[in-house]
Amino acid sequence: MDSAGEVVNDGKITLEGFSVAARAFADKWKRHNLSFPSWSWVSLINRTLLKKEECYLSLEKIIILSSLEGSAEEESLDVTADWWEKEESIDHTVLVQNVEDEAHYYDYHIVYSASYMVPMLYFRGYSSDGKPLSLDVIKRDLPSSSVSLLLESKWTFITQEEHPYLNRPWFKLHPCGTEEWIKLLSESSSSDGCQMPVELYLVSWFSVVGQVVGLRTPLEMLI
Repeated sequence: MDSAGEVVNDGKITLEGFSVAARAFADKWKRHNLSFPSWSWVSLINRTLLKKEECYLSLEKIIILSSLEGSAEEESLDVTADWWEKEESIDHTVLVQNVEDEAHYYDYHIVYSASYMVPMLYFRGYSSDGKPLSLDVIKRDLPSSSVSLLLESKWTFITQEEHPYLNRPWFKLHPCGTEEWIKLLSESSSSDGCQMPVELYLVSWFSVVGQVVGLRTPLEMLI
């Protein structure tokens, strides 16, 4: 069933709706967040569900220069990405090599939860030698606003479990409160005389969730 044109009413989203919302999110991110690489679309077949296609979004090898001190006003991560090495104007390979011992790498996956019927953010951090980062180290990499959000918000807390597709331990933001606050966002849109289209579901969701891991959503993506 084509989910394009649907609206969000109860905070949940179907697998088909997630596919539509994920593609819309990735497209908006590519157009409005040029300082980051694009999210890639990973498709696979779930053989236990009659070969029904499943998919997730992937943003990987984001480098956080953990040794650099950001300004007090800076609320997002000081990041670069190894895809910049392809640029011809600057020798970014040298830049990355110079800070390699101080760099932490991060991978982010947006995965659909069939049980909660909402998206989930999985992430992991690792050093240049591939060694996984502990949650304490990850929190030290986050901007202070993200740490405060983790401490103060009743909807955001981090757990660790096996990645549903990679079968390796990843951290995730638990989705138990997602339906409730997405519903609140949807009701807020309805009070303004419009309803949240399914294409904006992931954009709206990530505008909240991304803050927890230090990734901002440009305001232009919400339009």
